[in-house]
This record gives sequence, C-alpha cells and structure tokens, in this order.
Amino acid sequence: MIPPSPTPSAHSAATRVLVIDDDRELCALIKAYLDPLGYEVLAEHNGPAGADRALAEKFCAVILDVNMPGMDGFEVLKRVRGKSDVPILMLTSRGEETDRIVGLEMGADDYLPKTFSSRELLARLRAVTRRTARPAAPGADRVEAEIVVGPLRINPNSRVALLHGDPLTLTALEFELLASLARARGRVKTREQLIETIADRNYDGLDRSIDVHIWSLRKKLGDDPKNPNFIRTVRAVGYMLINPDDV
Repeated sequence: MIPPSPTPSAHSAATRVLVIDDDRELCALIKAYLDPLGYEVLAEHNGPAGADRALAEKFCAVILDVNMPGMDGFEVLKRVRGKSDVPILMLTSRGEETDRIVGLEMGADDYLPKTFSSRELLARLRAVTRRTARPAAPGADRVEAEIVVGPLRINPNSRVALLHGDPLTLTALEFELLASLARARGRVKTREQLIETIADRNYDGLDRSIDVHIWSLRKKLGDDPKNPNFIRTVRAVGYMLINPDDV
C-alpha cells in the first residue's frame, strides 16, 4: 500500500505521478519501479478519492485503471478531464479494443494493457508527459507556420486543429500524430517514424498503439479507412495524410 503523503512533497509537479487503481500490489510495483528513476508515485485506491486528488494537486501524469468498483475509470476520466488537462494513461485489463478507443475518445492520452513491462510503462509515461516535461530548446520560441491541408488547418504553436473551421478535440498524442502527418503531407510516414514523434525513445511496444490512435484520429476527422479523405494506410509501411480536395 502506498500511503497518502501527509506533508508537502519535495518533488516538483514535473515528476509526481498519481496512480488510481484498487490493485494495491500493482500500485506498489509501479512505485518500486518509478521511484528510483526520479518519480514520486502516489496512489489512491478508489475512483472518487482519485478524482479529487487529481484535481486538488499537481501531477505530471495520472495512471488510471479502467476497472474499479463503484466509480470506474471512465467516470474518473470524465470528471478529471472536465477540469484538467493533466496527461492520463489508462490501464486496461480487458482484451477488447473497445475500452482503449472509448478512453481515447473521452480524452485519455494513451492506454497501457495491465500485462505491461516496466520498460513499456516508462516509454508510455515519457510519451504522454513529453510536452510538459521537456525543457525549452534554443529557438523553441520560433513561430511555426500554420499547416493547411484542404479544409484542415493545424496551428503547431497554439496546438489547435480546425476542420471546416470547427475545432477538433484531440489528445496530446493525437495532435502530435496529426501534425507529423501534416508536415509530411503527400509522403508516407512509417510506424517507426510516428513512434519517434510521440515517444522520447524508440520502443517497439508502442507500435501496437499507433493503429489505435490513428483509428481514433480518423473517427474525429470523419474519415472512412476504406475510402479515406485524409489518412491513407500504406500497407505494411505506415500512413500518409492526403488532401481531400485532390482525391
């Protein structure tokens, strides 16, 4: 069991992780792995307490279990996402892809099956926190031009994407994927290149999630994978963003 912290933490919000899961043994394992890497792992073991703490304190990420008694992970996600944009990594124990897609559509940044390895956990955690954890690089304040692909407009600076003038509700990873495809519009991006876009380091385990994120992104774009207007699959290679006006 990981007890609540009774005193102010010496860690900054950039390294504090909240785990919301009724499996106390799993919480302890996550803590044992991440603590030596510089993270401070705190835990809540039911949905209401987890949601309250996620909103009351500052964390670099929340690791949230889907299956909990009482308030499940989807309800917690809905409650937190209504007031906070903290990166959320969903833990899924079911085999169905539906849980993962529902979580992404509701605002989760990524998902992780409960059979994860410690290496995969770290890679996913770094991926969802990269946008807030990385230091500003020289020239990072340079303004990048808006990317226009037919009716799709992407502003990398404000991280806003518009379709026919209407804003798209995208997770951080979905925005990164869309921007990466848009910068290479008309050219194929391999899965390995897309993995490098959303992760701090290359890791083959992330390959499985690329297709799910693309599926969710297509749905938000109103795209039919069998007759795509935006994202075309290049079999055994990757994906390519196309201009629907040219189709």
